[in-house]
Amino acid sequence: MKIIVFAVAATCASAIAGQAVAQEGAMDFWRQEWQRQHAPRPAPFQAQPQYGFPPPSWSRQAYGNSDWMPSQRSAPMREAPARPMPQVHVDNPDFYNYTPDKMKTASLTKICAVKPDAVAQEPKPDASNETTGAAAGDNAQPAPSSPFAQACANAPSLSLRVLPPVGDALIAYYSAHPDFLWSADGKVSAKALAAIAFLGASDKYGLDPADYRVSPPNLNATNDADRLKALLQFDLTLSAKMMTYALDATRGRIDPNRLSGYHDLPRKSVDLVAALGEIAASEDIAATLANRNPDNPQFRTLVAELAKLQGDGPKTLMPIPEHTRIRPGESDPQLANVLADIQRVASDSFKKEHADAFAKAAQAKRYSSEFVALVRDFQKEKGLSPDGMIGKSTIKAITGGNSRSGEKVEKLRLALERLRWLPRQLGSTYVFLNEAAYEVTFVDGDKKPLTMRAVVGKPTAQTYFFTDHIKDVEFNPYWSVPRSIVVNEMLPRLYRNPGYLSAHGYEVSNQRGAQIASNSVNWAAFARNKVEVEVRQPPGRKNALGQLKIEFPNKHAIYMHDTPEKHLFAHDKRDFSHGCVRLQYPREMAAALLGKDARYIDKRIASGKTESDKVPRNIPVYLAYFTAWPDTNGTIHYYDDVYDRDAHLHTALAKTDAERGAN
Repeated sequence: MKIIVFAVAATCASAIAGQAVAQEGAMDFWRQEWQRQHAPRPAPFQAQPQYGFPPPSWSRQAYGNSDWMPSQRSAPMREAPARPMPQVHVDNPDFYNYTPDKMKTASLTKICAVKPDAVAQEPKPDASNETTGAAAGDNAQPAPSSPFAQACANAPSLSLRVLPPVGDALIAYYSAHPDFLWSADGKVSAKALAAIAFLGASDKYGLDPADYRVSPPNLNATNDADRLKALLQFDLTLSAKMMTYALDATRGRIDPNRLSGYHDLPRKSVDLVAALGEIAASEDIAATLANRNPDNPQFRTLVAELAKLQGDGPKTLMPIPEHTRIRPGESDPQLANVLADIQRVASDSFKKEHADAFAKAAQAKRYSSEFVALVRDFQKEKGLSPDGMIGKSTIKAITGGNSRSGEKVEKLRLALERLRWLPRQLGSTYVFLNEAAYEVTFVDGDKKPLTMRAVVGKPTAQTYFFTDHIKDVEFNPYWSVPRSIVVNEMLPRLYRNPGYLSAHGYEVSNQRGAQIASNSVNWAAFARNKVEVEVRQPPGRKNALGQLKIEFPNKHAIYMHDTPEKHLFAHDKRDFSHGCVRLQYPREMAAALLGKDARYIDKRIASGKTESDKVPRNIPVYLAYFTAWPDTNGTIHYYDDVYDRDAHLHTALAKTDAERGAN
């Protein structure tokens, strides 16, 4: 019986051995087969805690991996025991839980720090000892007999809830200039009324009028002291609101670097003391405040488009997301927007009936009973079930069902916010990438703009939002493979075959710059950041960067380049890269940047040499993200939110609304 079983096994073995069986005598084969089957076997591979590879001396007879070192003799093969893949991954940036700028209660008692025996005198400029701004405030004091000083005497404790930079600037300015700015002879000035009107219409520029709302004081009090106190409170409040507007219009309401790790845009600084002085001295308050916004054709085009859409239908402070659901008693940052939008579309009689509730709507946080009653009446007026629940039907009644228009309005407002993160003027010559449009444009003065398609980063490896300057054009470039790609994508291949990189034409260099074989690297240590090596791909037909790259050195290792994968430009959605930007017509872009013709670029590439040409001009490059953006002819186009950045920015704005509106 044993012989039969052995014969069956031998038959299987002979089928596997192939030609080796035919060349040996039957007895010799059975003897060798018996010895082979009864010989001691190597101990199975034990996976180590760290990520490692079998040493070169191990053969595939013992471990059955054809990617490892081959043996000298064909033989039956056994699979290696399964080893766990290493748990190593280089993470890309992610979105943050946005924290808005915090409002603080600023004590303004320093402004009114007047000593009882102070001498009535105004600070006089002296050529030998000039003082301005906050420094002048160290000695400047209001004359005790002046209306401002009398107002201070009647308001011993003053405070305002403001952004910290606004509070600091308010104290600095009024300490240096202790006088009323927005009233004269006990009356609110015409300039103050013009400022209030402008701030109330700031949604024209994509801002929220609720942030800057000021009401003129009630001056009907018979007590002169109360009148002065009311004027003082009004003066400081209006100045604070205008400085807040100057801050927001210049740099935006949102700090982009708190949105995600993909944003790298240092926030602009604003001299609010100087800004208030400029506004106070202006004869045209509206123009001065408007000039705080970006000064470029794109901003003006977006503002005009926003005005057009708002004129075509119901105006909104901030388009209400369709998923909004607010139940009675709940708190929601969208509540104030919902109530403001109802006020905009409601009938005059409805507004009059609910005037008291509308007066409190801008500060609404909790969906209390008086607001529920307002919404129920609105639902009745629109033929809806008056359940007081703010949901899809109520929002549709507010917007008129024009969700498409609402989406455009929101994209325009987000675009205006993002433009404030960039320089006020983009310049006459610059390169602009709109990641959401997958498009790059080179603007060069009065020349016809050069526009082409681009491939940008995948949603999991997004192209960053930042600015830089073009440095040079490199011909026949090497591709230095980022560590994230080596670890995340090449390491699994190296796990199976340590010689993978050398076999596929990549160069591996150690810290001294000497080339080494890829199977000589401790890739486990590399994965844990214990060993440093450089992996690069030489120039050639398969090089990932194609035949040239355009550099603007930055910490994100992002640049523009050619690609052998030309077919990707035929796609409408072109998010295929690891973050760098692939150009549809890289030679044309390189020629334009260098001020050369196409033949020069062709010649440099044909030489086969890896060389660089420095770009002779200072050319900014903007890698940006706009889901609403005008083309070079001024036509606005709207794009999908491929990176989900609109949603996160909208959330950040809602949090900002909630923080600024909190009591």
